[in-house]
Amino acid sequence: MKKLVFILAVFMLSGCYSFKGSSTDGLKTVKVEFFENNAPLVIPNLSQQFTEDLKERIRTQSKLSITQNEADVVFTGRITGYDIRPIAIQDNKAPIAGANRLTITVMVKYTNNTEFKESKSFEQSFTAFEDFSLAGQSLESQQQKLIKLVNVKLTENIFNQAFAQW
Repeated sequence: MKKLVFILAVFMLSGCYSFKGSSTDGLKTVKVEFFENNAPLVIPNLSQQFTEDLKERIRTQSKLSITQNEADVVFTGRITGYDIRPIAIQDNKAPIAGANRLTITVMVKYTNNTEFKESKSFEQSFTAFEDFSLAGQSLESQQQKLIKLVNVKLTENIFNQAFAQW
């Protein structure tokens, strides 16, 4: 009988904890404004893709409802950097990059409009990168996949700063 009670208690309490580590208690709505691309090198659709990726991260990892009206918390910002640089040079007659790095930098302003201040407001720059090799492929053929990988890192860092306080 004790084993049955213990098993039932474990199942009942397992619904009370999440391994996501985010704390959105007291918050119900979030507004994510369009992130304008102010980087020196402008990539078409990067603003739209980043904004949608941030919304998707919030949708899938929290219970917050995304709204276009007034919200409990608001994300605003801009893309301030987009850069591709060689990180390893091959030793050939004509030196070429053996490996490259795509780096994206985003300035984010997170505003908590509620009295619930466990999730503190901040204004911070976030940078993430992905290393890649052209290896017979063009940059254009890899660029969207690389941007998606960098956006995953950026949105994770932004989400954690806003809601997980890691």
